[in-house]
Amino acid sequence: MKCDYLVVGSGIAGLSFALRCAEFGTVVVVTKKNDMDTATNLAQGGIAAVLESSDSIDSHVEDTLVAGAGLCDEEVVKMVVENGPERISDLVAQGVDFVNDKNSSSGYSLGREGGHSHRRVAHSYDLTGHEIERALLEKIATNEKIKLCEEHVVVDLLMVDGDVDGFVGETGKKCVGAYVMSNGVIKPYRAKMTALCSGGVGKVYLYTTNPDIATGDGVAMAYRAGAVIQNMEFIQFHPTCLFHPLEKNFLISEAVRGEGGVLIDKSGVPFMGKYDKRKDLATRDTVARAIDKELKESGEDCVYLDITHKEEGFLKERFPTIYQRCLSRGIDITKTPIPVVPAAHYMCGGVKTDKTGRSSVPGLLVLGETACTGLHGGNRLASNSLLEAVVFAHNAANFCGEISKKQQQKDHEKVDEWKSGNARKLSEEILINHNWDSIRRVMWDYVGIVRSTQRLKLAKKRMEFIYDEIENHYRKYNVTTNMLELRNISMVALLIIQSAMLRKESRGLHYLIDYPKKLEKTNQTIFHRKRSGKSMEIEITKYP
Repeated sequence: MKCDYLVVGSGIAGLSFALRCAEFGTVVVVTKKNDMDTATNLAQGGIAAVLESSDSIDSHVEDTLVAGAGLCDEEVVKMVVENGPERISDLVAQGVDFVNDKNSSSGYSLGREGGHSHRRVAHSYDLTGHEIERALLEKIATNEKIKLCEEHVVVDLLMVDGDVDGFVGETGKKCVGAYVMSNGVIKPYRAKMTALCSGGVGKVYLYTTNPDIATGDGVAMAYRAGAVIQNMEFIQFHPTCLFHPLEKNFLISEAVRGEGGVLIDKSGVPFMGKYDKRKDLATRDTVARAIDKELKESGEDCVYLDITHKEEGFLKERFPTIYQRCLSRGIDITKTPIPVVPAAHYMCGGVKTDKTGRSSVPGLLVLGETACTGLHGGNRLASNSLLEAVVFAHNAANFCGEISKKQQQKDHEKVDEWKSGNARKLSEEILINHNWDSIRRVMWDYVGIVRSTQRLKLAKKRMEFIYDEIENHYRKYNVTTNMLELRNISMVALLIIQSAMLRKESRGLHYLIDYPKKLEKTNQTIFHRKRSGKSMEIEITKYP
């Protein structure tokens, strides 16, 4: 398989990038499940942008910087926020149907979420992500230059010696595509530019709002290729995941609190006022820690989100999906508070990129949740993720357009076919299932919302043993999808643990009880593989 642009992932970042790059060449999009199995599809709240005359760019920038706990790149924040309105217009042009409001100056019905000082979240009720996926996939289906490959799993990136126009690489190697597995057969997919848009790492934790595909594949592959990784200690836990024995990862959107929802304990007493003057509209890190503390002190399994004081008709219209899903579980949100708990939700760190999505590996672009662009810092502001995805996809596509003529003059690199060597078939999946469960429990218990130095040390010791065992299996047995995901999850877990151990302060999403205060001066946690090539030897390049 040869193409100009290989895109790994079919969320908003990957699809937006693919549609733009189809103007310059051929595009192959590979996704390991079905086209709609993405975090984008599950996004309920919406996409933040300055659209109302009463709002301002400065206000959105300030809200983002405050949420980011001093670690945002202010130039990146300004660039993203300033480009927001135009990118919203792009989505509308692609067929995305946001809810309109003829009485607003923007023409859109805008929601408000935690950390935002204004209503600025464009939405499609509580199905915004699904609506965006629908529109973009319909455009993809009619574009002859784009080939969408479902049930295709990327094993690893294809690396050869050399450099790429427009990149400043430090590894001496460049990315020229990826090894891709379909129906058990692994083949090289050669590309002049590769974009990792494979989502987050939620499945590294026992409880998560993420889809099953969120196994950290992009971060793990980029790390093995020598890319710089940044800020992996900052894992955002969404405060309100539906607590029900028959539900695995159903999110109760932050927009419910934005419309007046109040967090209460089992006795019906609101508690957020004890933790933050913004109460229920505080940022996610604050709310998640507050709920965690309430649960630990009370011994209860959950808290409750109460929006029963709003009119029944309004709730059914504004939150049709949440209303129906809760009702199917015997919870009428118009009459009964919703039982909720925090769950792993979003990775604020990832593969370090510049403003055009370029990583430190020549030929490798990284977009969406897989990237660490400098926008989110130590804590993502609600509904900034979809905004980041479309802005950086646009920038990356512009970069590709600028160098496309040079690329077209070059042939695809010659690469080796995949070699299995003496690997044999793994006869029992129990080896994979046991380690998968162990990783997720260790991470939830020891590297969760509130951390301690002792728990992190225990987590590191256990994860190093598990990681070595998995690497041994990977080399002995034929590759399977489950083994690939397990390998990637184990690597990402260690990256999160080691990053958390380095940050001896509490900031944003990283709360360490041994160091409860912020340092006066702080920095990003930036690291990459040592030149020795051993997978988990970390070299710190910047930290206070």
